[in-house]
This record gives sequence, structure tokens and C-alpha cells, in this order.
Amino acid sequence: MAFSDTAGLIGINYGRIADNLPEPSKVVQLLKSQGLNRVKLYDTDATVLTALAGSGINVTVALPNELLSSSAANQSFTDSWVQTNIVPYHPSTQIEAIAVGNEVFVDPKNTTLFLVPAMNNVYSSLVKYNLNSSIKISSPIALSALQTSYPSSAGAFKPELIEPVIKPMLNLLRQTGSYLMVNAYPFFAYSANTDVISLDYALFRNNQSVVDSGNGLHYNSLFDAQIDAVFAAMNALKYDDIKMVVSETGWPSKGDENEAGAGAANAAAYNGNLVRRVLTGGGTPLRPNEPLNVYLFALFNENQKTGPTSERNYGLFYPNEEKVYNIPLTLNELTSGQSTPINGSKTQVTPPSGGGDVSTTTSGMTWCVANDQAGAEKLQAGLDYACGDGGADCRPIQPGATCYNPNTVEAHASYAFNSYYQKKARGSGTCDFGGAAYVVTQPPKYGNCEFPTGY
Repeated sequence: MAFSDTAGLIGINYGRIADNLPEPSKVVQLLKSQGLNRVKLYDTDATVLTALAGSGINVTVALPNELLSSSAANQSFTDSWVQTNIVPYHPSTQIEAIAVGNEVFVDPKNTTLFLVPAMNNVYSSLVKYNLNSSIKISSPIALSALQTSYPSSAGAFKPELIEPVIKPMLNLLRQTGSYLMVNAYPFFAYSANTDVISLDYALFRNNQSVVDSGNGLHYNSLFDAQIDAVFAAMNALKYDDIKMVVSETGWPSKGDENEAGAGAANAAAYNGNLVRRVLTGGGTPLRPNEPLNVYLFALFNENQKTGPTSERNYGLFYPNEEKVYNIPLTLNELTSGQSTPINGSKTQVTPPSGGGDVSTTTSGMTWCVANDQAGAEKLQAGLDYACGDGGADCRPIQPGATCYNPNTVEAHASYAFNSYYQKKARGSGTCDFGGAAYVVTQPPKYGNCEFPTGY
């Protein structure tokens, strides 16, 4: 695996629209146990900020949209806000940025024109308290701020936003040495355009690159294309010196019937491949030498969020701190091929695509099966490894043997993957095969074949 000096950073969004989440002190321990040292909040909750004190975790806090009009109207308001919500915690709590508002341009309360005056006042308040050199300000924008995003080279902001808010905001970011925050979700684009966007392209699994007709650059993922559309929009306005942080991106592990692509296997593929993409380095085709810094959405499933089922199922963790699926989150895990277990548990259980919530079984009875969405080529590669160097017992899937039928790559790979997994004592990271496998808590059913749980 090649690593680049343009390796980026992975953080995570810690949303709390739920009534069943662990105490903030436990959440801080969870973050540390997973090697996550950057977290983004949606407010300045005192309990959370206090729990993060002395943790070594870098924190981005938020001034909510409902405070934008007051913040824009009067610097004395932002002085008071900074004095109350920032000064008592920093630097023991390592606040590195303030997100002023969130996706303001799509806020139904029409707060767009308050944004830049509010950002200016927050910055002036940071100067007043001598915090401007250590804390950046920005504001996360949604991709819907773009009038055009395809091809990436044609990326352009909506004309009605450019003079009133985009240019003044980018000027402020330039003057303060800050960066643009962008929320990018290939899931939305894929789900709405399954006829023209391939799932492999959305999940970083594209073997053939897509060529941008405008500049000839090659793209292997929808994520890179979306980010470069924003860069192109900035370049068109002569702000090609301003950097970017992807403040939100993720994929839901569950969704409604009309939410194409939602499912645990796809979520694991998207986030797992994204982490690898960021940590192994290299920028986008348009800015190849700039690291990608990304905040995954989200830490937990949030049961009180409204909207479609997907909205409540973006978490990497259930509220009981069990992983929804097992992916590497650090460079160490990537290089070792292992993912960090939770609470000392050996086995991380991943629900199949569209499946219900499951957690590690107390009996330890779990099986490893093929992910049919990984594609025949990846399944065959995993099967070949398991039956070869992996040392799986593949005699039962030979012609004429008890588990030969059904004679499909998926069925044979499932048997081989499970044999390997059981022989490895169901250890963390032993049911992955490059995203071609996941763990289940029910015995697999392929014809009359019985899958063993021990050797």
C-alpha cells in the first residue's frame, strides 16, 4: 500500500439528536479508543466541551442558524457568545474552528443574508479575546450551493448567491487564513440518479475512470468529482488559493424502499474506502497536491432525527457503542488490516444490506458471508485467497461434495469466507476480504449446506 505526503485527516461529526446516547465522558473514551482525534459538534454544549477537556481531541464547534440574525446585528452579541461558549473551555478543550451556521443557503428560515455579517462579528470577537490565531471560522455549505456540478470542470455557484454571500465569505476566509467547509454526499446523487451513476463509482470501487469532458481529467469516484466541482466554482471566481475541509460526508446503513443504495454493506464500503482514500494521501484530480481533510457523518445513529429512515442511520456506532459495521479508521488499522474492537469484544457484527439492527451475540455464534454487492470479481478474488493462502477448508464446495450446490460464486465464497473466519477464531478484521464479506448472527442458508462455527 502506497502512502503519500499529501495524506489527509479523518474526523467525525458528533450529533446528539437522540434520547439514548452515552454520556459525553464515555463518548470521549470511545473516540480515543478508535484513534479519532478530531470531532465536529453542532453546538457548544457545556457538558460535551467539558468532557473533551484534556483529551487531545481537536474540536470544531458551531453557532447554530437560529443565532445568525442576532450575531449579524450586533458584535456585542457575538462578544457575549464567545465569552460564554469559547473562552471558558479553550485551550484545555482544543477548539480549532467555529462553524458559523450550517447549510445556511437551504435554511427554510431564510438566514442567508445574515451569514457573512455574523461571521465577521464572530471573527472580531475572537480578535477581541485574542483567539483569532488559534481558532478558524467557516460555514459548511451544501452542494446545492452549486448551479452546475457536472462535469466537475463546469462547477459554478448559483448566480444569486455569488455577489451577496459567496464572494464576501471567500474574501473573509482568505483574509483570516481559513478554509471553506463543504458537506458532500455522493449517496444523494447516486440515490436520485441510479440510471446514470454506477454504484461502484459512488463507493470508490470504479475500475474504469470517468473522463471530464471539459478538462480531460480522470475520475475514479463520485466524491472526488463533487469536491472538484466546488474547487472549479471557486476557481471561476479567482479564489483558487482557498483550501477546503469536507465537513460532512457519509452513507446510511439503512433506508426506506425508495432510498436506493442505503444499506450496511454499502455504508461500510463507502466509509471504509473513503478513509483509505484520505489516509493514503493524494488530493483530487484538480488539486492533486492538497490533502483531503474529511469529517465522517456520523458518530452515532440518532433516533430523534426527522425525515426518511436514512436520516436516523448514518452512525458508525449504535448508541450502545457497538459498531454498525467494521471499518478501519486510522492509518495503523489500514496497514495492519485490523479494525479496532469495541469494549474488548472479539466480533463486530454487521447487518446485511437493508437488514435490521443487530449486535454481538452473547453466545458468540456468528458467521461470515459474502457481500453480493461487492461484485463477482471481488468475491472470486476473496474465494481464491481463502481457499489458497488463507487455509480455509474448501473441500465441501468441490464438485460432488455436500456444499457444492448451489454452484454460485456467492455461495462458494460465503462458505470459504466463513471457514477462514471460524479458523481465525472470529477475530476482528477476519471477515472483510476487501469489503467482500460481512458478519451475520443467523446461520447462512445455501441449499442444504451447513456452515460450521468451529474447527
